Amino acid sequence: MAEFRKIKVGVFGAGRGRVFMNHFNEPIGLELVAICDNNPAKVEVAKKGLKNPDIVTYYEDFDEFLKHPDMEAVVLTNYFNEHAPYAIKALKAGKHVLSECCACSTLKEGVELCEAVEETGKIYMIAENYPYTAFNQEMRRLYHTGEIGEVMYAEGEYNHPPAGAKRAYDLFDSPEHWRYWLPATYYCTHGLAPLMYITDTMPKSVNARAVAVNSMVAQAEERFRTKDECAVSLVRMDNGSIFRLMGIGVAGHSIWYRVHGNRGAMEASRGKGYFGPGEVRVWHEPLHLTGEWAHLPTERTYYPSWPAFADKIGSAGHGGGDFWVNYHFAEAIRNNEQPYLDVYRACAMSSVGICGWLSVMNNGENVEIPDFKDKVAREKYRSYDKSPFPSQRKLNPEGWIKPSSVGPDDYDYYLKLATAKHNLPRT
Repeated sequence: MAEFRKIKVGVFGAGRGRVFMNHFNEPIGLELVAICDNNPAKVEVAKKGLKNPDIVTYYEDFDEFLKHPDMEAVVLTNYFNEHAPYAIKALKAGKHVLSECCACSTLKEGVELCEAVEETGKIYMIAENYPYTAFNQEMRRLYHTGEIGEVMYAEGEYNHPPAGAKRAYDLFDSPEHWRYWLPATYYCTHGLAPLMYITDTMPKSVNARAVAVNSMVAQAEERFRTKDECAVSLVRMDNGSIFRLMGIGVAGHSIWYRVHGNRGAMEASRGKGYFGPGEVRVWHEPLHLTGEWAHLPTERTYYPSWPAFADKIGSAGHGGGDFWVNYHFAEAIRNNEQPYLDVYRACAMSSVGICGWLSVMNNGENVEIPDFKDKVAREKYRSYDKSPFPSQRKLNPEGWIKPSSVGPDDYDYYLKLATAKHNLPRT
């Protein structure tokens, strides 16, 4: 490891960004020097959680934020569909970037983001925290022993209906908030990233179906529905295996992962998600327990321990994942080496959601995932900027795509629904 030194970091987005500020400590070695948010109220809340708020500079303008003289790196926790443009701007300003999910919300952004990393040589990492729960790190370790063989099939579920609020939209700030317009396939990285991390495979194509709910059903608040709440995607990986992804917002919280190899299988326990240490279950057919594996039982279930820093993780969010994301980002900068969750994996997994929605819109047909590492292959996606989000529609009205698989292809229709929903009484 390179010589340990503190890395001065700024956070863009004082809402979700507070989680990152709380873990800038030893052994991570990130030092908060700046916060940027255009909402002063969020900044004031963030200040109250800081140990040394007086040494932090506060900004409302992103361009001014990037001029901070000591800031080496930026953490992007702004809106889901707006990470790539800010990441590109930060990279070109000479900053390393840790970006929340997703990395890109159009394929065009994916191409441009990869180019920005290549041109600047700066560190880029997607802040995907689910690979770093104790059980997913253990499943990666176990997979690489060869005990279950090569992956043939895997399942990743990230289904997260709203918790603690009557309605998800209680947290939205306008009818144009991205969550009103989020296609059911897009929020896929929490389901896919752990499986990619465990097996070291990359997505090649996707077939997807949305669980369609008729937008015109006049029952309770279903009449205000702007999107489908669930999708199932079948992702072909580069070794020929199939990964099934399910999510994101139907009733029944489910954060769960399973991997079947050609010598056995393993899974995280259902029901605990990231709220507990999480059991790992491993099982085999007797015929596969030969040679070096002959001493193993046909089935075992156990609680894995942390690979390191168990005394430091404490109450880190997302099952400890928030700690490890910060840690690996800091280590990548100190070692001047791109992290595991680099820009190519980030854009590939984000594109599974984009291409999955294209599949939904075309009756489940197979859609290719761009190979962002191949400069020639990715070139054909340079102009693909279709998006369901209002902020991107303002830049390119012709590129708008609907967020629902059953509603009409009419932006004003969805805006009317979102406005009606947004104007309902808040809890």
